[in-house]
Amino acid sequence: MVNSSPFKVSFLGPRYWLTWVGVFFLYIISWLPQSVQFAIGRVLGRVVYKYMKKRRHIAQVNIKLCFPTLSAEEQDTLVRKNMEHTAIAMLETGMAWWWPQWRIKKVLGSISGLEYLEQVQQSGKGVLLLVPHFLHLEMMSRVLGLQCQGVGFYRPHNNALMEYFTTNGRLRSNEYLVGKKDVKGLLKALKNKKVCYYLPDQDYGRKRCEFVPFYGVPDAASTTGTLLFAASENCETASLSSWRDENGKYHLKIFPTLEHFPSGDDNADVRRVNLRMEEAINLAPTQYMWLHRRFKTRPNKEAPSLYK
Repeated sequence: MVNSSPFKVSFLGPRYWLTWVGVFFLYIISWLPQSVQFAIGRVLGRVVYKYMKKRRHIAQVNIKLCFPTLSAEEQDTLVRKNMEHTAIAMLETGMAWWWPQWRIKKVLGSISGLEYLEQVQQSGKGVLLLVPHFLHLEMMSRVLGLQCQGVGFYRPHNNALMEYFTTNGRLRSNEYLVGKKDVKGLLKALKNKKVCYYLPDQDYGRKRCEFVPFYGVPDAASTTGTLLFAASENCETASLSSWRDENGKYHLKIFPTLEHFPSGDDNADVRRVNLRMEEAINLAPTQYMWLHRRFKTRPNKEAPSLYK
């Protein structure tokens, strides 16, 4: 359990000077009007689209595989907008970490479905809240924290100074954090009736996975880790979607809990999880993290990569 991250004198050493420069600029930019920050992000996104060809290619492959019915022009438009949202997300991180509560309240658009979380907690259980990798996750968590503070299940940063800023930034909206290797810690949080974030939508490798459909790909490697936590007698599983509208307001929608989940059939259960992820992503597909190699693990180890 992580509920604080103390400052260390070693952070002032030369090893972290470049990190300090980046954090300094992010902090300064975070105090600009939101509309200005988004304008900067859109420009940076166009630069990303033009020059970061490897990342652009990954997004193009993912979107082509997931939305085969879209025309080539529609797919390219989705990729371009996604690059813009990717750049905006970097600036949103600064907003989430350093904005005061009054600024966060001003960008709250709507939160629906809180009653599903309350019903589970009133029954004496915790909530495993399934969340896709939306680009604005940091702001999503901060906005939801206005109404419901949760427990973040996360991977600690390799850079100790960035871990300091990340942890303290996230603790502004989360009750505490649990490292990804601390399985017992998350199970304990569920037992204590906490709302725990879990992101099951990426390709975490061949270990503990089922190859099931995800959008237009019939055999996407999908983690069964979700089922480990969902099987706890102290838990019910729900899901969440979020998006930012054209006016800079954030909207969150919590979907009802999954009934009879898990069922004992891992393949069928992971299919249900992926359907929930698709349902959430479909509300804002341009704001999803398409830069991740979602389909890097193939059922046949000898099969060529989909990203070549």
